[in-house]
Amino acid sequence: MMRLAILVVALFAGLQSTVAVTTHVVGDTRGWVVPAEGPIFYVAWSARQTFILGDILYFNFTTGAEDVARVTAEAFLTCNSTNPISLVKTGPANFSLNSTGEYYFIGTLDRHCLQGQKLAINVTTSPGPTPSPTSRTVPENYTVGDRMGWIVPPLGEIAYITWAYDKTFIVGDSLVFNFFNGSDDVAVVTKDVYNSCNTSTSLAVYNNSPAAITLKTTGEHYFTSTYNYHCEFGQKLAINVTGSSTGSPPSTPGSPSSGAAAGPNAALPPVSAAPSRIPTSYLLILFPIAMAVF
Repeated sequence: MMRLAILVVALFAGLQSTVAVTTHVVGDTRGWVVPAEGPIFYVAWSARQTFILGDILYFNFTTGAEDVARVTAEAFLTCNSTNPISLVKTGPANFSLNSTGEYYFIGTLDRHCLQGQKLAINVTTSPGPTPSPTSRTVPENYTVGDRMGWIVPPLGEIAYITWAYDKTFIVGDSLVFNFFNGSDDVAVVTKDVYNSCNTSTSLAVYNNSPAAITLKTTGEHYFTSTYNYHCEFGQKLAINVTGSSTGSPPSTPGSPSSGAAAGPNAALPPVSAAPSRIPTSYLLILFPIAMAVF
């Protein structure tokens, strides 16, 4: 009987030791800042994390230049910092994740939240299974924006972030951009151009719709429009291509226009090839937006 009791205690202790607390440094080396990439930066960061009950969020920022507030989902969506659940003005700041569910954080200074200093996560009681590597090997066609097409989206950049969030892109896939000829186009650009919306140095411009662009390299790919203010108002798309296809390329609804400039197929900056894991909390935020747009 004594041996059984010792065995039970030992097993319990072993189980307890496997549940380690993780400190998540928000934004990794970038810390808690206004990201040049906009909201997608912290969406991408949180997608690479698994948040477990008891974990800690570490917000690294400069006192006086930034702050961090925990807010409700509604306040997160509207960047309303009037009545935060909590507010920390001294950096760095630690938040213990002491309950399961959704957590929302924003920066309250100036227009920091509107410019992308916002984070949504979902906390669970235990880690889920490790995602397996991308198994799809046959290329596919993706119609950018689905029925909305390639336009200046009414809700801004979040529309195309929403469209891309649950998709896995591999080498050989094709993006099909549907737009009105003469009032729009699609430009393949670098990350710097994507961030600055200065399209004078685009890698390639497609003027005729539909424009079908085959993804030939792994890494980050960036697209926007060269028409005035279209990029600034959210007509921009950033995706990550992982893995390679082994099947035949899909038939596209149309080739790139005869007036298109066939830009170089240079590999853009590589990023992690790990499968994306978007937190449930952010999906809940994006769902009503997606319903409204698509």
